[in-house]
Parts: sequence; structure tokens; C-alpha cells
Amino acid sequence: MMDFPAFLATLPARPRFGRVCILGMGVSGTACARFLLEALSSGEDLLDGFVIYAGADTGSNREAARPFIDAGVEVRFGEEVEGPFDLCVASPGISQLSGFYRSAAAVCGDIVSEPEFAYRVSPEHWVGITGTNGKTTTTVLATHLLEGCGIAARAVGNIGDPCITAVREREPGTYLVAELSSFQLASSRYLSPEAAILLNITPDHLAWHGTHEAYAEAKMKLFGNLSPDALAIVDMADEGAAAHAGSLAVRGGIRMLGITAPDSLEEEGSAAVRDGRLRVWLPGKEPVDLGPASDLAIKGAHNMVNALAAGAAALQCGADPAGIEAALATFQPLEHRIEPCGVKDGVRYFNDSKATNTDAVGKALTAFPDDPLIVLLGGHDKGTDLTELVRACSGACKAVVCFGEAQGRFAGAFEGSGVQVLRAPHLKEALLAARDIAVPGDVVLLSPACSSFDEFSGFEERGSVFKGYVNGL
Repeated sequence: MMDFPAFLATLPARPRFGRVCILGMGVSGTACARFLLEALSSGEDLLDGFVIYAGADTGSNREAARPFIDAGVEVRFGEEVEGPFDLCVASPGISQLSGFYRSAAAVCGDIVSEPEFAYRVSPEHWVGITGTNGKTTTTVLATHLLEGCGIAARAVGNIGDPCITAVREREPGTYLVAELSSFQLASSRYLSPEAAILLNITPDHLAWHGTHEAYAEAKMKLFGNLSPDALAIVDMADEGAAAHAGSLAVRGGIRMLGITAPDSLEEEGSAAVRDGRLRVWLPGKEPVDLGPASDLAIKGAHNMVNALAAGAAALQCGADPAGIEAALATFQPLEHRIEPCGVKDGVRYFNDSKATNTDAVGKALTAFPDDPLIVLLGGHDKGTDLTELVRACSGACKAVVCFGEAQGRFAGAFEGSGVQVLRAPHLKEALLAARDIAVPGDVVLLSPACSSFDEFSGFEERGSVFKGYVNGL
């Protein structure tokens, strides 16, 4: 990695931040603090100093703060921020409704998220991707397509690597393909990617945002500052995304591409699967064929949308259509996202542990249009309405197994649906119950529509344990 002065020389403009407050010592807060400490240590005049507000005085926060305390950085514990500061970088886990956030906002000239901070440092070559579901797959896929076409790219943001870390480490010309959550977008103001993707908007994270409308408004901030040359990509077949995309059309001056229903009319500024092939027609360009949809290893109608969105973004960034087609055919399902995890006695098993809401389950069902399905539903109940889930499963499933904390409410919702309903106390017993009624040719799908916190630390652990259970059958 180049030294800090050399890094600054690669930037289009030298940033200046004044006095900075870091709010929270999670992954993003720690990454920003490292960057600022390096800037101060280099002697470069980017800021007048910074203070870390680490939050509650806990062992984990003390441990995260220790390197900065040892380096002479002022670290304060508690949730009362004493300013003034020119800029505050807030961790995504800190809700805008919280007293901690409001305390900082009252004494800071500006309060932003870590991706916004990284963008202000280095605003060139960004792709932004948001939505309730599908963000990670589309982010990794878009990165894969760019790399497959010889364009340097790195997946960042909510997917793992903090944006500021990637900014500090990237070589000139590298694209940052950022998965952006509503938490991160809520505190963004100037973010302006070259391609911005909105996959869908369904109710989620209401405790953090307060209302569904506030959640949707946070998502739409991705499009707030697009340049006339940038591209807004929206799944117009998704009711929530389409409803909010109308504001972009009214605003004008934005190049838009709408992903439409399969075999819809081909027109400029649209993308769809037409006659079994992936077709993209960017505004002001010629229509492009990106190959047969059947060549994709990722299945389901939602993954056709993800592929079209990623392909359109890659085209916008200068990728070659033939290279995109070749790269699409080599992309494999991500872990915990309709992931094949074994065939036992003629029954195929799939891990879709990432499906923590009902909308994600409905999309997963479309990956198996001709297969008898047994779906495992349950975990920690989010309390969401189950009407659409029951309707989707009634048309696609031979049975559901309801397990965990949510089993009672879920099983009750399926009464009278015509779908066979089984109950199990935990995930292991749910898998065994599904195995006992499955016959060769069936698919057993873990797509739980719930978070995992009644039994596991997260969807990753739940999916990994499930795969272990399948291997042990």
C-alpha cells in the first residue's frame, strides 16, 4: 500500500474535514478512526483532530478503543456528545432515532455514514447497490462481471470491507462496488455513484427507521445526487421500488433503466428476459444480448433481476458484452442464498438461511417452479404479516415444517391452506421431519422467513449448521 502522501496525490481533490467525531466503535467506526489516525500521523493537513465516542463502557468497546487510546487519541465512553465538531461519522448500528445519534447531531456541523465519508475522500468509480433483498448477490455479481471483463473492482460496504479501507488501499481506476444498507444511506448527502441499483423495497428495519416511509426514503438517497451521465437501475416489477422510482422520473435529468417483467416490450431504457435471453438496452445505446438465462447457475426470478441489474451496471462502467456473458455463466450461488448443499436418497437440499423475511422466501420459491417443495420456516419471529407467504407456499409447496420460536404462529397461519404442516422444536428436528416425508425428486429448502436469534448467532451460523445436519443424514 502506498504511503499516505502518495495516496493523497491520487485523489482528484484534497479533502478537508476540520474537527471530527467518530460515533461508535464497530467495524466501520474503527476503520474510519484508523484512517484519521494515519492522516494525522502523516502530517498532512486533512483535519484538526478527532475524538472517538465509543458508546457504552463495555469490555468489547474498551478492547476496540485500546489501540487508539495508546496512540494518544481522545476516547470517551457514554452517549452524551460534547462538541462542537465539523463532521461526525456515525456507525450504522446507531439509529437516527437514538439519543446517542441526536446528541451528536446537535453539536456537529454534519453527520454522515462511513460510505459517505469514504466517498467524500475519493469520489471516483463507485457503483451503489441497495434493496431489501438481493443486495449481496448483486454486489458480488457486479464485481465478478467487471473483473471478468478486465476492469479492476472490489466489493465493499455492507458486504464486509469498509468503504474507507478500500478507498485507502485501492489503485487508481478500481471500481468500488458498494452494498449499501438503509442504515448507511440514511446519513448520506453527496454520494453519487456512476451506477445506482435499487432492487426492491419491502417493509424491514422499522425499529431503526421508525416508519416504512423513512426506510424507503433512506433507500432513495442513493439516487439523490446522480450526475447526468450516471445510470439509475430500478426493478420496475417490484411494487415498492416502482412506487418510489416515480420520483426520479418526475425529477428529470436522470438516465434510468427499468427492469421489467419477462418478455415485456423491448424499448430503450429497459432490461428483461426475452425469449429466454438476458437483454439490456441502456439509454442512448444499442440493445445488448447477455446470453441465455438458462446458463445462470443462480436460479429464481429474483436472480434474473439481479443478473440484469449487475449486467446493466457493468455495461455502464464500460464492460464488454461478450465478457459479461462469459462471466455470468461462471458465477456460482453465494453461501446461504439458495445454496445447493447435498443430495440424499434422491432428495435435493438447499440452504437459503439468508431469507430472513417473507419477501425473500417468496422469491426463493420461484427457483423451483417444477419441483415438489418442502420448506423449513421458523426461528425468531419478526411479527410480519404472513398472508402473502401462505399464498406463495400454497401454490408452490407440498409441505412446510414450522420450527423454533415462531413455529406456533407460522403453523397457525397455514391452517386451512391445503399445505401439509409439520412442527418441530428446533432446526435439526425440522430437517429430520422434512426428510421423513420427502421422496426422490423432492426439494427440501431452508428458507426460514425469520431471524435466527432464538437458536443461533446469525443467519450464517444457522446456514452452516444446517449444511452440517444435511451432511450427516
